Amino acid sequence: MQVKGSSLLRLLLDCISLLLCSGLSTSSATHLRGSFDTQDFFKFLIKFGFQKAESHRPRDSFGYIYGNITAYQAFPQPITLAVLDKSTFVDFYSNSSASIFDREMACRRMFQRIQVLAYDVDCNSHGKRDFLRRIPCPHGHLCEDEDAPGNVVPGNQFTYVISEVSQPRFWYVAMVACYRNRSTCQWHAYDTLIAPATFLNNTIHELHYDIHVVNGHPNNSAAHPLTYEFSFDQQNLLEMYLIFLLVYMVLLPMQIYAVRLQKHPVTRLFTLSLLSEFVSLALITAHLIKFAVNGVGLPNMQTSGDILDIFSRTTFMLILLLLAKGWAVTRQQISRTGWIILMSIWVPYCAFHVFLYYWNRTEVDIVSDVDEYQTWPGWIVLILRTTFMLWFLYELRNTMKYEHSSKKLDFLLHLGASSLVWFIYLPIVAIVALQVSPMWRYKLLLGITNSADCLAYCVMTGLLWPNRSGQYLLLTGTKYAGMDELDEFNEAPHIVRERERRQNSLDNGIVEVITSHHSNNNHSIAIRTNATANAVSDEIVNPGNEGSTNLLHNEELEADLLTDLNKNSHIVA
Repeated sequence: MQVKGSSLLRLLLDCISLLLCSGLSTSSATHLRGSFDTQDFFKFLIKFGFQKAESHRPRDSFGYIYGNITAYQAFPQPITLAVLDKSTFVDFYSNSSASIFDREMACRRMFQRIQVLAYDVDCNSHGKRDFLRRIPCPHGHLCEDEDAPGNVVPGNQFTYVISEVSQPRFWYVAMVACYRNRSTCQWHAYDTLIAPATFLNNTIHELHYDIHVVNGHPNNSAAHPLTYEFSFDQQNLLEMYLIFLLVYMVLLPMQIYAVRLQKHPVTRLFTLSLLSEFVSLALITAHLIKFAVNGVGLPNMQTSGDILDIFSRTTFMLILLLLAKGWAVTRQQISRTGWIILMSIWVPYCAFHVFLYYWNRTEVDIVSDVDEYQTWPGWIVLILRTTFMLWFLYELRNTMKYEHSSKKLDFLLHLGASSLVWFIYLPIVAIVALQVSPMWRYKLLLGITNSADCLAYCVMTGLLWPNRSGQYLLLTGTKYAGMDELDEFNEAPHIVRERERRQNSLDNGIVEVITSHHSNNNHSIAIRTNATANAVSDEIVNPGNEGSTNLLHNEELEADLLTDLNKNSHIVA
């Protein structure tokens, strides 16, 4: 049974189309455009990591949130835009769930702490924090809460300036259909104003927003294009992907050249895995380049790249398991039962990997700082990966146990050592990442994962290079036919034992000859016979070398010696 590359590729394309059709967006766009209906009550917009401000250029390194929020119809009361740090957003967000039962009570709870901290010209003029804006803003004018027009980016209605002077930190942006009574300073749900009108006139109170969240001053964006649009936890990703893409641009043509020289199922499957990784890097890099330009990027292209990356890694794992079972190394085929067992474990692993990807993008709480390997699908993937590692070692041990070719054993030994590192690094890194700050964790996981995969592909390319792999892979064709079988036959245990038996018999014969000649006091003959026997021994152990010439020479000397003895036999008598 052969691995069908076309069927694997078809399965991959089906997964990509399913995820794209489901509306999954993996991009956290920093240029936000859309609309908000007050009937939805709450809308989370973005979680963004602002960098630490630099002392020598503070305004250029501050974070900025600016944009326009307008509506086509008049609102009886403005609703609220909230920009909060994590300490205040956790309480704000957790109380928003009360809106399912009572939105009026939810509004009071959500702003109970914020109203003490946030500045309000009417209700809290002593507040120190700039958290809230009343929206929508009047067409062509600044928002009502903008009391410092000089800070507003030209062409926009509002601007938040985020100054992190101690360390990078996450901030959260959300809209909520709550308003503050300017007389009583109490918070109320917007539904209490529009509910009767909505049912009678089908009036939709909807506002439209165009918001930009960046690191650095908008007027100086060209000075730092690789960090301007990116959240701090994703800065420098573009440079990292460009470096890996350059490496694969060298590695992939080398492997294509190798697979053309040596058409073999292992090299073909590995080329498919390497090609998938290269295309994945190219798609993600294109998305990041576009993201650096407009803050949106190409989300569908990034989704395709991520799924191709999963396919590449799982296919590489399949190659390792097949080689550990001795496929195309000690045997041409794997039994049907072996294939069924392998696929029954590998296919669920691929499915869980895709499910983990989907879960991480849609189900992980926006407030939590967990990564994908801190969720229950992530733990399942790590457990399955560890199970694959143990299975790989078991199959590799069995294959090496019944293999006697030194070249193949050397290949399997190198394969096992490098593959064990590749298998075990992800569970270890996932555990270590628990102790790393969320601001650095994503870059750490991505950098180590891509580096380990790149190193594994480089090692496998070297192991499967044609002038090396021909020594241990079972190749087809007239050029290599029978070479591995003959080598295996010469190294078989019964051949080695037969050589040892012949050597022992020859040594015993030599001892008998020497003893016999000693009894007749023919020391010179014994010496010559011993030399001849040694030559015979050398010829048996090392055929085809100089031993054959020595053997002929010793036979001639022995014949001359016997002639001389016959001539002088009367002396002996």
